[in-house]
Amino acid sequence: MFEEIVRRAFEEDLPDITSEAIFDRSDRGEAHFLVKAHGVIAGLDLIETVFRMLDETAEIDIEKKDGDVVESGDIVAHVRASVIALLSGERTALNLMQRASGIATATRAYVDAVRGTRAKIYDTRKTAPGLRMLDKYAVRAGGGDNHRIGLHDMFLIKNNHVDRAGSITAAVERVRARKMPQPVMVEVRDLVELDEALALAPDFILLDNMSNDDMRTAVERAASRVQLEASGGITLANVREVAETGVDRISIGALTHSVKALDISMRIEMGTHRLIGS
Repeated sequence: MFEEIVRRAFEEDLPDITSEAIFDRSDRGEAHFLVKAHGVIAGLDLIETVFRMLDETAEIDIEKKDGDVVESGDIVAHVRASVIALLSGERTALNLMQRASGIATATRAYVDAVRGTRAKIYDTRKTAPGLRMLDKYAVRAGGGDNHRIGLHDMFLIKNNHVDRAGSITAAVERVRARKMPQPVMVEVRDLVELDEALALAPDFILLDNMSNDDMRTAVERAASRVQLEASGGITLANVREVAETGVDRISIGALTHSVKALDISMRIEMGTHRLIGS
């Protein structure tokens, strides 16, 4: 799944002149991936991808599965491979897995916060360039849902489209004139725009930075005819209140644009059973 991402990372990082100078390619070692904080693990397949690309004879044992809650001290994987491969792949594996696990951890916190309401948590396109598929995967591992993957799989008529086209109606009519199969979402800024959008019966309406009172009114007016999505200014502190307005979806850019990496290290076991590593 992540081969292209790993390949690009290797192009930035390799060759590892230090490890190749110190060790012979016949030297073998074992490394353990150790979690150092509470969180949700994601991206474990990256370990296999990274080390098999560097050493096709690598032996990998995964102890957890993506989406599992982990605690400080948990070992999530063991890798036996050439020492050069272990050291050369360490930072790539950790960078990507720490990021994915950080996203999964944040997503789980939001999912837990709205549990019992009808609202589902969605990501956005605010992902790291080149890492969108990893970021989106991590959101799913955390229990969230993916918004559109790119600009190609949903019509999302935003404020700038509306302002340039002249109205929501004009923008929707131009989209529908294309007769394409992708669903249509319309962003609205107030209840007047909401009423205009409702009359056009899109697949989704995005409520942009609306107050909770206005969102409750929007839910009443929509009367389940169209799914409503809340977006803008949503944090872990207020997401429950937003969910309780009755919206169907809540999209949160911070899941992927403000990632706090989960602390994970890789340690190589030596013949004396001493562990070295980050």
